Amino acid sequence: MSEKKQKKPDRQMDNTSPEKKQIEKAGKTRAKTEAAQTENVQKGNEQTKAVQKTATQTEASKKENAIKEAKTSRRLWKRILKIAGIVLGVLVLLVAAVFGWLTITEFRPKEREKVPVTGDTSAVKYAEGVKSGDSLTLMTWNLGYGALGDNADFFMDGGKGVKTASRKRVQDNLTGIISAVRFIDPDVAFFQEVDRNSHRSSNINEEKTILDELSSHRDTPYNSSFAYNFKVKFVPYPIPPIGKVNSGIMTMTDLGVTGAERIKLPCPFSWPVRLGNLKRCLMVSRVPVRDENGNPTGRELVLINLHLEAYDSGKGKIEQTRVFRSVLQEELDKGNYVIAGGDFNQTFSNVDTSMYPEYEGKWKCGKIDISEFSSELQFVMDNHAPTCRSLDRKYEGADKETFQYYMLDGFIVSSNVQVDEVSTLGLDFQYTDHNPVVMRITLK
Repeated sequence: MSEKKQKKPDRQMDNTSPEKKQIEKAGKTRAKTEAAQTENVQKGNEQTKAVQKTATQTEASKKENAIKEAKTSRRLWKRILKIAGIVLGVLVLLVAAVFGWLTITEFRPKEREKVPVTGDTSAVKYAEGVKSGDSLTLMTWNLGYGALGDNADFFMDGGKGVKTASRKRVQDNLTGIISAVRFIDPDVAFFQEVDRNSHRSSNINEEKTILDELSSHRDTPYNSSFAYNFKVKFVPYPIPPIGKVNSGIMTMTDLGVTGAERIKLPCPFSWPVRLGNLKRCLMVSRVPVRDENGNPTGRELVLINLHLEAYDSGKGKIEQTRVFRSVLQEELDKGNYVIAGGDFNQTFSNVDTSMYPEYEGKWKCGKIDISEFSSELQFVMDNHAPTCRSLDRKYEGADKETFQYYMLDGFIVSSNVQVDEVSTLGLDFQYTDHNPVVMRITLK
């Protein structure tokens, strides 16, 4: 038998071969890895979606919060604006009410009106009047409503003061003023800035105080007349405000005055400034003139008290001086004796004021040109001492050499009156911002 070569069969892997197991294991591992990767991708996608969703929600929440905040802010501003509008409206209504009230209660004097004469005119020294040859002492003094002593400055002159004196200081000033007047013992006193029941002077009736005190120390009493030139229910400026003012000019005399009259002067201010301002005037008092036998002559001694404009641009002084000049001429034409005295807030053109230079930045006074008046009139001031000081600062403790002084107070008299003497009494502005000016005359 022939020997046949036996052929090896191909090796086939069975399910139990190591190689197959490794392949399967690798496949399973790869499948797991791919599954894990797929799962991770899905988780990543889900996380991304979650983050995106959260971001979207956060953004939406931010927008929602921003909208809410904007709405809240708008509501807050609306509320603030509403409150501000209400406050502004109340203030406007309040201001309108104040100005309305001041307009309704505005002091509106007539062109001419009688003023009462206080006191017993039959008991005065010259009850029957005056006659040719009589010698009289007159004075004029701006009393600064008892509150502008040497301790005072005033906002209208560049100072800071509004209510410039306590009640005690006002009383002390009045005591000093009364003592000085008693020493002078005038037959006629022209006073300016005399208060009745004003806030700035602690509601003291200065007219009554002065008249009562001076009359009680004389053998014969004085009589007096009073004309308002500053009468306001409430002056609303500055801050704190001036408040209530009742003030005027007062003529006190021991002559037998038969009547007194208030003559209105032009007011340079328009509404609403005029509501809280002075309404200037002349006050004219009349005394009969008799002959040596006591018989009426038909003439009169005409006493004119005045306080002209201070704080206008200049037009007011000019207009007021024009009316004043007309009144003087009217009395001169009647042949009367005429004596006008007061605070002119101007100096006379015939008075040398070179010893009182005007400093830069200070209030400046005007000048009355005497050539514009009748040649029958005499213009009288005494420049040996200033009649007024500036109120831009306190006088007490100040450098007196560089202080601002003025010549504002004096007299205008007719030619039938002989001026014997005139003097400004230097009282060092202790009781008021003006010095008294005294004049002694004889009726021709």
